[in-house]
Parts: sequence; structure tokens; C-alpha cells
Amino acid sequence: MTENISSNTTAISFRPAVEADSDIIAALVNSAYRGDSSRQGWTTEADLLQGSRIFPPEVRELIASPNSVILLCLQGEDIIGCVNLEKTEGAAYLGMFVVRPVLQGNGIGKHFMQTAEKYAQELWGIQKIWMTVISVRKELIAYYERRGYARTGRFKPFPSDNGKEQMLVENLQFEEMEKILN
Repeated sequence: MTENISSNTTAISFRPAVEADSDIIAALVNSAYRGDSSRQGWTTEADLLQGSRIFPPEVRELIASPNSVILLCLQGEDIIGCVNLEKTEGAAYLGMFVVRPVLQGNGIGKHFMQTAEKYAQELWGIQKIWMTVISVRKELIAYYERRGYARTGRFKPFPSDNGKEQMLVENLQFEEMEKILN
């Protein structure tokens, strides 16, 4: 499917990722959340964490999993966004949601999220979608609240030793948010 988001963007389309997209997806996710490149957008975690968020082999595993899909957002042939949707019991988990930092703030993310929610609902027949957000990311939590997600009051600790990331602040935790789909 292809649509125009606004007059200042070219046509946006969406498609499921294939294994050949793994390197590009990993680079996009890491550029949107970590390091100096992430500071060009507002989704940066560079002051909280350092290291890679994901590696290409992990992306390939997500693509190959029967209960997972990575949906891509494209501008022409260029991959400008991605989101991982995973079927869970009676719902879908939405994670790894990114839009290229220099393109953030143009309405692409809002439209992409709506498309991802509808895609998961049609694919798996689910009525609820949920996510986890680092609890100190107040602006990100507010963004998701504006998109209809509610805070559940459930928290879990951020993994302190996952072999790829290093916490720059102590006691990070994930907050769960969910949305009932119509």
C-alpha cells in the first residue's frame, strides 16, 4: 500500500521485511536510538544507554519467527522506518518502532503506527496491542498516550547485562503500555 503523508514527503509505502533487509534494519534501529545520529531526532536513548540496541542476526531471527513480523516503512525504495510486531497470547507486542531521526516530526510515525496496529489486527485477529517503554522517557510515553496507549502500572527492570548495551544511568526500568484496538 502506498499513501502520501503530507505535501513535504514523497509517497510512503509499507511491506514486511525479508532476511536481506536485516543489516539495514539493524543500522536504522541503532541510528534512531543510540549514538550521535540518534540526537537528530527525539527518540534518542543516547544519554541513557550506549552500545547497539540490536544486531543483524537478531533481526534475522525476528523475521524468521512464525509469530513475528517486521513491518517496514518506505519512502520510494528507501527504508525509513520499521516496527517489530510479535503475536502474544491474545494480543500483539509492538517493539523496535523507529522512523529515521531526520524525518521525525513530519507525521510519518503517527501514520506508520496506525498502519502497524491495523496490520497486526488483520494478521492475527487481535484486539489489544502492548509495548514497553523506558519509564524515564516521559516525552515518549506522552507520545504513545496521544496515540491511545494507556499506562498499565506494570514495570520490569531493564536487563543490566544483555551483552550489547551499557546503562549510563542506574535503575532503568520498562513501563508497559497497552491499547485496545477497535
